[in-house]
Amino acid sequence: MPRCFGGVAGPSATMVHFGCGDDLGKGDFVRTIDWVDGRVRLIDQTRLPMEEVWLDLESVESLAEAISSLRVRGAPALGVAGALGVALAARLAREKGEDIGEAVSNAAELLASTRPTAVNLAWGINRVKKIHDPERPESVDELINEARSMVAEDEEINRLIGEVGVDMFEAGSRVMTHCNAGALACVAHGTALSVVEAAYKRGLVAEVTATETRPLLQGSRLTAWELGRMGVAHRVTIDSGAAGLIASGEIDVVVTGADRVAANGDVANKVGTYPLALAAKAKGVPFIVAAPLSTIDFDTPDGSAIPIELRAESEILEMNGIRLAPEGTRAYNPAFDITPAEYVSAIATEAGVVRPDELRSLLP
Repeated sequence: MPRCFGGVAGPSATMVHFGCGDDLGKGDFVRTIDWVDGRVRLIDQTRLPMEEVWLDLESVESLAEAISSLRVRGAPALGVAGALGVALAARLAREKGEDIGEAVSNAAELLASTRPTAVNLAWGINRVKKIHDPERPESVDELINEARSMVAEDEEINRLIGEVGVDMFEAGSRVMTHCNAGALACVAHGTALSVVEAAYKRGLVAEVTATETRPLLQGSRLTAWELGRMGVAHRVTIDSGAAGLIASGEIDVVVTGADRVAANGDVANKVGTYPLALAAKAKGVPFIVAAPLSTIDFDTPDGSAIPIELRAESEILEMNGIRLAPEGTRAYNPAFDITPAEYVSAIATEAGVVRPDELRSLLP
């Protein structure tokens, strides 16, 4: 049995629920992130799958820490987190009689600096930030309402991605996915796993192979956990074994999420995605990206213009505080890599499925 206990993450964060990981995910999935009683509530993904810990975050600083430490992660979830963080700053400033405009600007700057690659984070921040008008006190309530509406909107968008993307699957599909693009990466449903779940419910999925996703194991910790609660037959492979598995003919389709899609269709996703796309192209296996329209950045011409987040060397050189490499060894720890559009078979969005060179057809 997994151990179950609580804890507090970062300043002004209160643990509101704890229990065994077996509890979450049975039946309807609880929203990964939400606005509850004027605070930001989210599940601490660093504690899964052994513990289910929910946090009420009562300051922008604690939310920024949660984003940086990957307590909340996934492009759609980060977009909502950015919006809710700005709403939290506005609410707190109004209650304290502080300058609301300054609080909103400071919160936006802090939150945007935490994960530079994921375009959804900046998108969510800017969408609500522009609503505040110092000449209209009621605009604070409008800002908060907009952020809250984005929670429900994200849930519906990701449900639609599943419905749209399912038509790309054939009966008996053996699927590979990378990192975690399930409900935990969004408010609910997921992107890549929304498609997988919809296909599974239609009887089209035989098995899913999830990559471990080094160094933080989002695939084996989170994706496998979600697939188990869906009832989908699944297994985990080491990252370095994934390309060979595709080459062996054991995979029929690869489906991933995305943290940013450039205007030309280049895709930034969790590091290790590019090798899967190369292997899929060589074998003639479809490589599908599932992402909401908010992840498509038409202001970024191609993948070379996407900033790649470099994370702490300790994530590679240590595990649970134990040194794995000799002292003096350095580490290169990019969070993402770029998959060129030529290796992407299709991009599934809530508005439809398109080839990378057809992205602009999705614009209103």
